[in-house]
Amino acid sequence: MANVEVAERPGDRLTPGSGASEDVVLVLPNAVAVLDGATSLRPGTRSGGWYAEQLAGALEPRLADPSADLADLLAGSIAEVAARFDLRPGESPSSTAALLRWDEEQVEALVLADSPIVLDTSAGVRAVTDDKLAALRSRNRGGGFRDRLRSGGGFDAGHRAALGSAMDRTSRLRNVEGGFWVAEAVPEAAAHATRARLPRREVRAALVMTDGVSCGVQDYGIFSDWSALLDAVDRGGPAAVLTEVRATEEADPRGERWPRPKRHDDQALALVRFADDTRSG
Repeated sequence: MANVEVAERPGDRLTPGSGASEDVVLVLPNAVAVLDGATSLRPGTRSGGWYAEQLAGALEPRLADPSADLADLLAGSIAEVAARFDLRPGESPSSTAALLRWDEEQVEALVLADSPIVLDTSAGVRAVTDDKLAALRSRNRGGGFRDRLRSGGGFDAGHRAALGSAMDRTSRLRNVEGGFWVAEAVPEAAAHATRARLPRREVRAALVMTDGVSCGVQDYGIFSDWSALLDAVDRGGPAAVLTEVRATEEADPRGERWPRPKRHDDQALALVRFADDTRSG
């Protein structure tokens, strides 16, 4: 029997009425899903958090079926939500998807967009990541809200305008070849997810998280690598890791050292242990 521990913390709200957090964590006896709804700057429209909640509801019965392929069940869930609410590609809210499922024989992971899964295995630490969005950002480093933050502009109204322009540009690359893939209104996006399957006997634990947590490794360097993040979770638990990431952001209140869309992003981290003992040997 796997043991699951979850920690969550809301971040800054850029749009009034978007809810306490746009991250959603679904825990089942045989699975965990972590979804990160994309922030929208358009008041009055359905938020990414709303979409993540609807997608979690569609995923729940499908994940409970151990025979269903992870990509197929994600595609079916995307299609169900799109049909129920008449969502249109390119005009709808969206969410990342990180799915972890297990039985007595195997552990499966699927990652769509930037909500990674880290597996602690007998052969070492294995990260399941989808780096398409990060690759796009690295090719477009110049200008925009990040340069504005580096120069001391801060998280003011000008930042919101610059961020909105960046989000508009990014949205044109969503769910198209050469861009990045995410859960929205295109079921085929699920086929572009990164996947892994391991024998359960080889997996000690797993971390499933949104980028409000993974930034501690990938952006801030608080944790030198994924193994260091696992060590930190072992020492203090998931909530302590969230606190450490948040403290780092509070030490950079204007985003000059680590330019980012929001001063604080929503945070969600699920720890799944497949054995009673802690990491050793």
